[in-house]
Amino acid sequence: MTPEGSARTPGRIGRLADAYALRWKRRRLLWRAFRARHGLVPLADRTARIRPADILAAVVLRNEADRLPHFLDHLRRLGVAHVLAVDNASTDGSAERLAASPDVSVWQAEGGYKAARFGMDWIGWLLARHGHGHWCLTVDADETLIYPYWETRDLRALTGWLEAEGRRSFGALMVDLYPAGPPGQGRHRPGDDPARALGWLDAGNHSVRVQPRMGNLWIQGGVRSRAFFAGTPRLAPTLNKVPLIRWNRRFAYVNSTHSALPPALNRTYAADGGELASGVLLHAKLMPQVVARAREEKRRREHFRDAVPYDAYYDALIADRDLWCPASTRLTGWRRMEALGLMSRGGWI
Repeated sequence: MTPEGSARTPGRIGRLADAYALRWKRRRLLWRAFRARHGLVPLADRTARIRPADILAAVVLRNEADRLPHFLDHLRRLGVAHVLAVDNASTDGSAERLAASPDVSVWQAEGGYKAARFGMDWIGWLLARHGHGHWCLTVDADETLIYPYWETRDLRALTGWLEAEGRRSFGALMVDLYPAGPPGQGRHRPGDDPARALGWLDAGNHSVRVQPRMGNLWIQGGVRSRAFFAGTPRLAPTLNKVPLIRWNRRFAYVNSTHSALPPALNRTYAADGGELASGVLLHAKLMPQVVARAREEKRRREHFRDAVPYDAYYDALIADRDLWCPASTRLTGWRRMEALGLMSRGGWI
């Protein structure tokens, strides 16, 4: 996917001012993460088992017990050696299930998700403390990372190639999956691959811009943009992410994993009209439990800085209407994703 343009191109003085401001922003974010360590209570700390070459994963979750078996199995299949997990006040046994896995370290956080910068303060501390020098994959429990050749080439192969290319980060497009029929009436057995219950996506309605200050992409589109934000497209979810980074304790995520500092980490795309290798995060938000979750999240107001404009979004989820349309595309594998322009092999052959 190639960027279409940017909002502005700053001059030399503007670039210097932006660089100065971003350095201070990164320091503030690192300080927030340092303070956030006090809000994390270890339930099962196995980080002493982490080896220097291990690939790590980091996740913040709440009430994801049904997803955890597939989520963890997929990370292991990708070659993740250890998971750093923050459980934010789950009531369904998620924390206990995580603690029962020998390759997971889990901390409990009782504080507000929004107040912790949507969990990034907690993740920031764990990555600074345990992720320094490691390739770290930061994802949500409802996201499944795939990339070219992922079935036969794990993350050790991918990150080895990235290092040989001089790259420290890897970008991915979040692709919302949905079923043929109302999501709330779908069928899904705990532990199953969510793609079995979903299996459809919107492929041709994405807009792409470059944010000049951070150098990151701003991508919107997909089924949620079509179905829930047709009248207010600028409120639609941001789909670009930088989930995989060779971490340094001086790095910081800014807005979830949509962007990071220093800005060079956001250059996961080719600016000359070509393509860099990229992946897809299959997003399984629209599972049968989405109706009940929408009711709860509308009440909790923890997922948006200004939650009021998103009340209509939650109401639409609660209404549980069929999201399938004649333009819907069947999910069939990464090669189809590449053909649709949603991921790229770049120079990785």
